Amino acid sequence: ETQITKKLMFSAFTKKPKAQEAVEGSSVVFEAETEKLDAKVKWQCNAKDIAKGGDKYEIAADGNKHFLTIKDITKEDANVYAVIAGGSKVKFELKVMSKPAEAPAEAPAEPSAEPAPVPEPAPETPAAEPPKDEIAAPTQEAPAADGESVRHGQPPDTRQDLTGLFTEKPQSGEVTVGANITFVAKVNAESLLKKPTIKWFKGKWMDLASKSGKHLQLKETYDRNTKVYTFEMQIIAAKANFAGAYRCEVSSRDKFDSCNFDLTVHGAQFYSFNTLFSTDGNEDSGELDFSTLLKKRAVQVTSEPDVDVWNILSHAPASEYEKIAFQHGITDLRGMLKRLKKMKKEEKKSEAFLKKLDPAYQVTKGQKIKLGVEVANENVEVKWLKNGQEIQPTGRYIFESVGNMRYLTINHCSLADDATYTCVVGDEKCTTELFVKEPPVTIVKNLEDQMVMKGERVELECEVSEEGANVKWEKDGVELTRDESFKYRFKKDGCKHVLIINEATKEDCGHYKVKTNGGESVAELLVQEKDLEVYQSIADLTVKAKDQAVFKCEVSDETVKGTWYKNGVEVKPDARINISHIGRIHKLTIDEVKPEDEGDYTFVPDGYAFNLSAKLNFLEVKIDYVPRQDPPKIHLDCMGRTTESTILVVAGNKLRLDVPITGDPAPTVIWTKGEKKEGSTATWTMTDGKVLTEGDSRVHVETSKGHCVFTIEGAERQDEGIYSVVVRNPAGEDTADVHVKVVDVPDPPQTPRILSVGEDSCVVEWDPPAFDGGQPVIGYVLERKKTKSYRWMRLNFDPYPQTTYEAKRMIEGVPYEMRVYAVNSIGMSRHSPASQPFVPVAPTSEPIGLCVDDINDTSISLKWRPPERIGAAELKGYGVEYCKEGTDEWIPVSQDLTDRLSMIVRNLTTGDKLQFRVRAYNMAGPSAPATLAQAVTIREIMQRPKIWLPRYLRQTLIKKVGDTVNIVIPFQGKPRPIVTWSKDGEPLSPQFASVRNSETDTILFIRKTDRKHSGKYELQVQIENVEDRTNVTLQVVDLPGPPEALKIIDIWGFNVALEWKPPKDNGNCDITGYTIQKADKKTMEWFTVYELYRRTNCVVSDLIMGNEYVFRVFATNLVGLSPDPCNTKDSAYIQKTGIAYKPPSYKDHDFSRAPKFTHPLVNRSVIAGYNATLSCSVRGIPKPKVTWYKNKMDISHEAKYRMLSKEGVLTLEIRKPCPFDGGVYMCKAVNDSGEDTVECKLEVRRKYPEDLIWLLECPR
Repeated sequence: ETQITKKLMFSAFTKKPKAQEAVEGSSVVFEAETEKLDAKVKWQCNAKDIAKGGDKYEIAADGNKHFLTIKDITKEDANVYAVIAGGSKVKFELKVMSKPAEAPAEAPAEPSAEPAPVPEPAPETPAAEPPKDEIAAPTQEAPAADGESVRHGQPPDTRQDLTGLFTEKPQSGEVTVGANITFVAKVNAESLLKKPTIKWFKGKWMDLASKSGKHLQLKETYDRNTKVYTFEMQIIAAKANFAGAYRCEVSSRDKFDSCNFDLTVHGAQFYSFNTLFSTDGNEDSGELDFSTLLKKRAVQVTSEPDVDVWNILSHAPASEYEKIAFQHGITDLRGMLKRLKKMKKEEKKSEAFLKKLDPAYQVTKGQKIKLGVEVANENVEVKWLKNGQEIQPTGRYIFESVGNMRYLTINHCSLADDATYTCVVGDEKCTTELFVKEPPVTIVKNLEDQMVMKGERVELECEVSEEGANVKWEKDGVELTRDESFKYRFKKDGCKHVLIINEATKEDCGHYKVKTNGGESVAELLVQEKDLEVYQSIADLTVKAKDQAVFKCEVSDETVKGTWYKNGVEVKPDARINISHIGRIHKLTIDEVKPEDEGDYTFVPDGYAFNLSAKLNFLEVKIDYVPRQDPPKIHLDCMGRTTESTILVVAGNKLRLDVPITGDPAPTVIWTKGEKKEGSTATWTMTDGKVLTEGDSRVHVETSKGHCVFTIEGAERQDEGIYSVVVRNPAGEDTADVHVKVVDVPDPPQTPRILSVGEDSCVVEWDPPAFDGGQPVIGYVLERKKTKSYRWMRLNFDPYPQTTYEAKRMIEGVPYEMRVYAVNSIGMSRHSPASQPFVPVAPTSEPIGLCVDDINDTSISLKWRPPERIGAAELKGYGVEYCKEGTDEWIPVSQDLTDRLSMIVRNLTTGDKLQFRVRAYNMAGPSAPATLAQAVTIREIMQRPKIWLPRYLRQTLIKKVGDTVNIVIPFQGKPRPIVTWSKDGEPLSPQFASVRNSETDTILFIRKTDRKHSGKYELQVQIENVEDRTNVTLQVVDLPGPPEALKIIDIWGFNVALEWKPPKDNGNCDITGYTIQKADKKTMEWFTVYELYRRTNCVVSDLIMGNEYVFRVFATNLVGLSPDPCNTKDSAYIQKTGIAYKPPSYKDHDFSRAPKFTHPLVNRSVIAGYNATLSCSVRGIPKPKVTWYKNKMDISHEAKYRMLSKEGVLTLEIRKPCPFDGGVYMCKAVNDSGEDTVECKLEVRRKYPEDLIWLLECPR
C-alpha cells in the first residue's frame, strides 16, 4: 500500500522547472530532473511539441538532467510551457518584462504624476489582478509620497510606508505541493505605546489564528535592541487548496495597517494530485479555504436580483436576523451584522459627499463593475482604497471624474476583487463591499452509459463549463471518495472530469451521477460475466502425404490464449508445425503431413474448463498396377463422402473441392455447376494442368497427379448448387456430383416496435429477418442508447430466443432508442434500424386528501392535494369522475383535464347519493384513483359543522390517577351533525369512557382515570361528507417507581460516592429529581442529604469517622415521591484515618492479541527450475499456528515445500517450481484470540519464451 501511495503522490520528476521572469532580448534556461537516467523527455509550448535543432529553442540532456534554453526572448515567448516524462506532465510559465527605461542622471526627485507601470500578466494566465504588493510598490518607493512630513519641515520617513507600522511586509510567494513556506512581517515599536496586535487572514473572512495545527504555525519574536517585532506565518506541507489571497493586519490603539499577498501552489493540477488534494473526500481538505465555500453559498442564495439581503437586514428588527439568515443561506451572519452596524453609523450627514457608495455591490466573475460617488466639491481629489491599500490606476482599474461624480471601474472582475472598497475625500470616507459571484458550473458533455466485461477498466467522463471546477461523484445516491484501496480514481484535465474504476466487478453495477452547483448527469454501468463462446469449432481432417493440415477455431474473447495437444501431449511449434493466434482465431498448421502426424488434436483455452477436439486422418492413396490404358475413376469414398453428402461453406470463406482421381493416361477434368432455377450451367475444363475455359475470375481449377482441386475464392450466396465433375480419357469416363451449400449470417431484423413503457422499462417487439442465412436463427441480441448519445449499450450477451423483450434499468424521463441483431450458428447479422425514440415514464401516485369542501342541492365542491410522487414526466392535470351508489359506471365530470387542486361539480340531482374519485394524468396515463371514504347525498347543508375547542384543551390535559375527567366541547352544524369519538385511531368503547351528545355540544366523561386512559382523543363532527376534526391529548400521571441498582461506588475520607439507575416506571411523566437520604446503622434515623437532585450519581460528604452508614434514594415526578425507596445492599464504614490501609488491587493485563499480518505476501513471477520463496510477517499472542495453502489446498505435508518461521517472519520455499506450481498461495495464522489470512499469486514462467524456442528451432 505504501508503494502504491508513493507512486500516486509523486511524479517521474525529482526536480521540476519553475516559472521565471526574463527581460526582452535575454535568454532563460529551464531545468528538470527525472528519477530514471534513460527517461524520454518531451518539451511543449502551448500544448505543442518543441522540435530540436531550431534557432529559438535549444534542448539538452545530461544524465537525468534535462534543459530547455529559450534565446532572444520577445513578448511572444510569454507562454505556458510543459515538460513530459512518462505519465507525468509539469507546466510552468515564462513572463517577459519590458526593458527598463534609463532615467536621466539629473532627474528631479519630484513625485511622478503617473504611477509606475505594473507588468501585465501573460495572456495565458487566468484573468486575475496583479499581486497587491506589486501594485503598492511604487507608493512605497516614491520619495515624496510622505508629503505631510515635507510640508511640516520634517524629513520623510524612509523606514516605513504611508501607513507607518510595517517595516517589512510579507511578500507573495510560490511553493510546490508538500513543501513549506514562511511569510514574515516586521513592525517597529519605538513610537508605539502598546504592543502591536497582528492578525492573519485568508481571503476576506477566515481568521487563521483558529486554524493553527499541523499545516499552519504562527510565531512572534521581539528584539529588545532594535525594538522590532517579527511575526511569522509558516505553512507546512502545502496543499493545492492553500493557494489564494492572504491579508496581514496590524493594529496598536488608534493605528492600523494591512498588507495583501498571494500564495501560489505549483504541481497541483497534474494526474493524481487532482484527486489527492481535492476538496472532496480528504480528511484534511479545505483546512484553510472556507472562504470559497462561504462565497459560493452566499452567491447561490443572493443571485436573484429581486432580493437585497442588506436592505432586508437594515430594515428588520434584531429578533428577525437569524430567521432572515436561514432563509437566504447566510453563513457568516456575525460578519454581516458587524458591517451592517458600520453602515448604520455612516448614515450621518456628510459634508464631503452628496451621494455615497451603496452598502454592497455584486458582480459576476469576468464582468466589469462601476462604483460611483457624488462629491460636494467639483475640484476635490479622491482616493480609492481596496482593503485599506490605495489603488493605482491600471488597465483593470480606471478612475473617472465627470463633474461632481467620481467613478472607479474594475474590468474583468475575479475572486481577488471580492473585497472592501473605500473612497476617501480629505478626512471623510465612504465604504462598500463588493461581492464577486461565480457563475454556476454546468455540465457541457453528459456521462455515457457503459457496459463492460468483468475485470475491464471503466472511465466515466464528463465535461463542465469551467476549468478547475469541483464536482461530486455519487453511486446509487452514495458519495464516492478516494479510499485506501484506490478503487475509484478521480482525474481532472481542464474542463474534463473522469471517474476511473480499475478492474470492474459485479458490485460496480449501478447508476453513477456527477454533480456540480449548476447541474448533474447520470449514467448506468453494467458489468457482465460472460462465458467463453465458441464461434467455430475445429473439424476432422483427412489429408494425403505432403499436404497441409490446418486446424482452426474461433472463440468470443480475443485475449484468451490456449494450448494445442496431440494425443494428450502438448504440441510444440517447429519447422513444420506453426501455431498462431490472431484476434479470436486460433490456428494449428502442419506442413507436409506425415503418417506419424495422424492422431487426436485438442485445443484447451487457458482458464476455462472445456476443450475442442478433432481427428487428423492420413490418407494413403494406393494405386494398383493396371494396364497402360486405365479408365478414369473418381474416389469420393476416400474423403469420407458419398454422392449424397452436402458440403457447407461459410460465405466469404474459400470453397475448396479436392477430388482424388485415377486413370491412365491422365484424364481430362470437366467441372460443371447447374443452376437451380434457370437450368443453365457453368463449365470449367482442365487438361494436363491447364484450364481450358474459366467462367469466373474467382474460380481456380488445378490438377496434379492423383487428384483435382476446384477452388472458389470468397464464396457467395449464388455459389450454392450442385457441382459435377467428369473425368475422361481414351479408356472411358467417370462422373460424380458434389452438393455445396453456402451459409451466411442472417439479414438484419425488421425495425423494432415499442409496445409499452414503464417507470424504468419498456417492452419491445420485432419481426424475424427475411433471410436466416441458411441456418436457423438461434436468438437475438438487443442494444439501447440515449437519443442524444452515440454509445450503444448491449442488453444481453446470450442470444434471446423470443421476439418480444422487456428492457429494464432505464432512467425515467430520458429518451432512448432500441435496435436488434439476429444470430445464427454462423454469426451475428447487421443491426436493425433504430426504433422510434421513447421515454420511460410511469403514472404518478394517486392524489391525496380528497374531501368535500362544500355542497348544496345541485352542486358539490371537491378539493385534494397533489400526489406524493410525480416522477420525471410533467403532470398534465387531474380528472374527476362520479358514479351513483350501486352502479359501476364512472362518468367524467369534464372532457378536459384541470390543473387546479379543486373542482365544483354542477347540475347534479338533489337527493342522489354519489361517489366521487380523482386521478392524476401524465404522459404515461392516469394514476390510481383517490376515492371518497363514503358516498355523498346531494343536498344543501344549512350550517357547516364547526368545533369550538376550549383554550385549556389545546394543550395536553394532565390528570392524576383516580381523578375524574369531564370534557365539554361545543360545536355547530345544521342539520344535526354526527358526532364520533375515537382514541389513537380506534373507536371509543362505552366501557372505556362515557360520551353524551346534544345538538350543540358533546361531553367525554371518565369517572375514575387510569394510566390506560392516556392518549390522543379525536372528535369528528360530520354532516354528509363535510366534516370538522379536533384532537384532545390526555395524560394520566402517577407516582414513579423506585430507582434501581443503588450501589456504593467509592469510600474515601469522610465521603461516599453513590450511583443508581432511573426507575423503570416514571409515572407517565418526566422524573424531576431524586431525594437522597442517609442513616447511621446504629440508630437508623434517616436524614435528607439532597432534594430534587437531577443526576443519577452523587457524593455524600461530612460523614462521621467511625460510623457505618446506609443510604436510600426516592424518585420524584410531577405527582410526588415514589412510594418505595431504593436502598443500598452494603453499608459504608468511615474508617479512622491512619489505622488501616487497604492496598489497591490491580487487574492483570491481558496481553493476548489476535494474529495480524504486518507485511503481506506479494504477487511474484518466477522462472521455472529456480527455487522461489514467498515471505510475510505476522504478530500475535500467544504465538499463532501457521498453515500454508495452495489454491485452498493444505500443502503443509508436501515434500516440495519447506516452511520456515523466525521471529514472526514466515517463509515458504518452493523447490525448483514448474509451470504447474503457479496459482494462489495463502498463509493462515490462528490462535485462541482469532485468525488472519494473506494471499498472493505466483506465476511460473518458462525458462525461455515459446516464441524464442520456435525461432531457435526454425531453419535459417
